[in-house]
Amino acid sequence: MKLWSMRPAVAGMVLVWLVSVTMAASGTMMPISARSSNAAASRANHESARVSVSSLSVSDRSALAMLQAEAGQQPQMSEQAFKNIQVLKGIPVDEFLDTMGLISAALSLCCGDCHTGAGTSNPKWEDDPPRKRTARSMIQMVNTINRGNFNGRHVVTCWTCHRGQPRPAATPAIDRIYGEPVLEPADILPPATSGVPTVDQIFDKYIQALGGANRLASVTSYAVKGTSIGYGEVGAGDAAELYARSPNLLATFVHQREGIMARVFDGRNGYFMLPLTVVEEYPRTNGAVEGAKLEAEMLFPGRIKEFLSSWRVSYPVSLDGHDIQVVQGAGAQGLVATLYFDKDSGLLNRMIHYHDSAVGRVPTQIDYSDYRPVAGVMFAFKWSYGWPSGRQEYTWTDVQANAPIDATRFGAIDGPVGQMGRDDLPRRFGMFDPPLQRAHHVEAVRAFAAAAVSHARHHEQPD
Repeated sequence: MKLWSMRPAVAGMVLVWLVSVTMAASGTMMPISARSSNAAASRANHESARVSVSSLSVSDRSALAMLQAEAGQQPQMSEQAFKNIQVLKGIPVDEFLDTMGLISAALSLCCGDCHTGAGTSNPKWEDDPPRKRTARSMIQMVNTINRGNFNGRHVVTCWTCHRGQPRPAATPAIDRIYGEPVLEPADILPPATSGVPTVDQIFDKYIQALGGANRLASVTSYAVKGTSIGYGEVGAGDAAELYARSPNLLATFVHQREGIMARVFDGRNGYFMLPLTVVEEYPRTNGAVEGAKLEAEMLFPGRIKEFLSSWRVSYPVSLDGHDIQVVQGAGAQGLVATLYFDKDSGLLNRMIHYHDSAVGRVPTQIDYSDYRPVAGVMFAFKWSYGWPSGRQEYTWTDVQANAPIDATRFGAIDGPVGQMGRDDLPRRFGMFDPPLQRAHHVEAVRAFAAAAVSHARHHEQPD
């Protein structure tokens, strides 16, 4: 997708507020409490711990990031990557950019609405125009409300009041009072008390609808080709490819005119790359990488019951004219996922997963349709992948099951990182400055860059 093609209301562009959520005046960060420190330590030392980070303050998440670094993960912090960061310091780059997307979506604003020169060849991200200064005050206000009334949990967010408008409406419109209700389900759904099947019954029907447990177990990889078209775009779209290997490896590439957009989960780490943005590629951290892991696992769902914990069935809903059974579960580091299964077919129609950020939960929604059998297993040939920073519509045209896949598609996970020197990489892969990083993190980024370079070379060769 091309970010500049999106209408302002959904332009949750990663750039959008880039310096605007430089936000929240200096001195608003809280000291780390003993409880949150213990929770962070537990997460760093026990990957399977099911602990929510939604109640952690900015400084607490900074401590969590430091503990993760000690455990072998070294994410780049916001103040290392961006200019004029005043309050949102000590949070990883991906969380900072997710924060930009949420604020942009809540106010229906784009980059140029807040950043001097955004969209030109000479942006001045460090400038402090009035709207950016107002944004800092608003974040400070929201943080104060949540600390004083909800123990720091993100109960009140930008979306709570703005709902897609730069200025919140203070008075209900008569047409809204007496018109068709607009229902927006809560992130955390209540469990149904009666009249619904059990979690096991819904999952068992899903496995059977896909082809049965034995056939699912027989498929260990997918090599997929098709097209992707971004929100607001017209035309045939861009060439897209997906590679997946059991149990949880996934790489998606879209060949845009400006370069390759990539999402990769290598079984442990997740990375995202988008051309022509301030930060073109970066690792996913905390709950975001847990979401990437879940997306990979869901392509091989034979063990779906084990993917998350605390599964519960909520009340049925209607989706595109279909009766839907709703199941929600919780994962590590604050991940929450809601799965929507067609009551009649048993197939998965939608998955929404949420991870925490400095200003609230970040949603990612994937809609699945046009199921067809591939090697005896039902595969969705149409996906709609949406998150605050954009949406892509994927149409898969060639799906090969059990195809051999080069390990470099997933970042050379099956062997040591290649010996490609950093100076040999194209500049577009050079987001991270080695002086700011520990050696192992630089190597991780090199692996991702090498995977993308390898992928581009494969793509240029005839089949």
